[in-house]
Amino acid sequence: MNTNEVAVLTGVSVRTLHHYDKIGLLCPDRNPENDYREYSEHDLDLLQQILFFKACGFSLAETKKMISSPDFDQKEAFKLQKKYLLHEKKRINAMLDTLEKTMRSWKGEEAMTQKEKFAGFIMGDNPYEEEARRLWGDKAVDESNAKISSMSPQEQKQVAEGMEELFRELGTIRFEQPDSKIAQDAMDHMYQYFNKNFGYQYSLEAFAGLGQLYVADERFLKNIDQYGEGLSVFLSQAMKIYGNSH
Repeated sequence: MNTNEVAVLTGVSVRTLHHYDKIGLLCPDRNPENDYREYSEHDLDLLQQILFFKACGFSLAETKKMISSPDFDQKEAFKLQKKYLLHEKKRINAMLDTLEKTMRSWKGEEAMTQKEKFAGFIMGDNPYEEEARRLWGDKAVDESNAKISSMSPQEQKQVAEGMEELFRELGTIRFEQPDSKIAQDAMDHMYQYFNKNFGYQYSLEAFAGLGQLYVADERFLKNIDQYGEGLSVFLSQAMKIYGNSH
């Protein structure tokens, strides 16, 4: 199927499908004659999996990390997604019940306690995120978070200021070639800085993977590009080259 046909079938826009391809989340084969995308049955199954994760509250970056993990198990993914959606079904039913009771209370037909007025509204974090992390790994994030949490407010401030300065400096070289000496020297400084301050020893592979996250996750992209438009794309390329060449 071509991109337009997939868009009509699934309701996912052509622009979104192109974005999934660009970030390496869903990359169909290309027709050698016209370079058009051609989606196979496997691609459609993968797209379904992506949409299930999206419906369960996972970001594109988290989804990409999980489905690209060598430990990824599709059956386990379906089980996890089913548990999450059943959890959401229960929460939504509770909200509908709260709405019905509220309408009756307005008519004077039923009294409600203050607590009953907010049944179903407590959302909190994704209750199955930890299970997904356990299944498909997120060691770097866990250890980095633990390190930062153990710091004093003053230490956290120093690290934040150091990061601010680091990304400001990187923003000034974003128009250099990613494989140039100035860019790669900057990547070495960045790599050493991360390993010194975040309590987790990034492997070269993990460092390169972090660069891909800078363009795959819109939150990273937005935050990084405030130091210069296009910086996230530059870093993703330069970090990949650094990781592959050392």
